[in-house]
Amino acid sequence: MKKLTVGLIIAIVLLSLLALPVMAKGGNNNDKCTTIQDGTLVDSNDDLLVLGYDQYGYNYQAHMFNGRYCDSDRVLGGDYCDVNLVMKWNDAWLSNKDCDGDGKLDRHYGYPSYIGSGAWVTNHQSGSYLGDDGKMHKWTYFCKIVAAPTGAEKVDGVWYTADGTEIGPDIWGAFVIIQEVESGTGATYVSPARAGLGNW
Repeated sequence: MKKLTVGLIIAIVLLSLLALPVMAKGGNNNDKCTTIQDGTLVDSNDDLLVLGYDQYGYNYQAHMFNGRYCDSDRVLGGDYCDVNLVMKWNDAWLSNKDCDGDGKLDRHYGYPSYIGSGAWVTNHQSGSYLGDDGKMHKWTYFCKIVAAPTGAEKVDGVWYTADGTEIGPDIWGAFVIIQEVESGTGATYVSPARAGLGNW
C-alpha cells in the first residue's frame, strides 16, 4: 500500500511537470501580451493608457466609454456635447491587451479584419430636447452593432448571411446594426437573423 501511494504521488508530480509547459503554450500567448497595468501602451493619440476613466470618458480596462458624445473621438469638445454616450464592447472589438506587439490595444486579434471576428459594440445615447409644449423632454437611443460574419454579403447597404437571411443595415463598412431601440417608439429595428450579441 505504501509503495502504491508513493508511486501515485510520483506519477502526479511527473504529470504536473509535463502539463505546465503545455498549459503555458496554449491560448493566445497571454504571457507575452502587454497590459495597461504595464504602463507602456498608448492610445490613437499616442497618450499613455491608464487604468480607470481617462479625460475623454474611456475605460479601456473595463471595455467601456461613459461620457459626452463629442469626446468619443478623443478630441474634447465639438458637436453633440449635450448628448450622453455609453459604449460597451468585447475583446474582438478592442482588447485591453497588446498581443501583437505594436504598443496599442489589439483590434480583431487573430483575424485579418473585423469580418468574422465576432466583434461587437453597444451604443446608448441620451439627452433632452425642447418640445412643442415648451417643456424639456428626455430621449434615449440604443443600438447593437456586430462585425459582419464570414460569408456575409452586403447588398444595397444591407448585410445578408450566406443563406440570404437579412442581418441588418451596414455601418462603417464591416459592421452591421442588429438592433435599434428609441424612446417613445420602442424597437425600431430587430435583425431577422438574430439580435443577440456574442453569437456572430
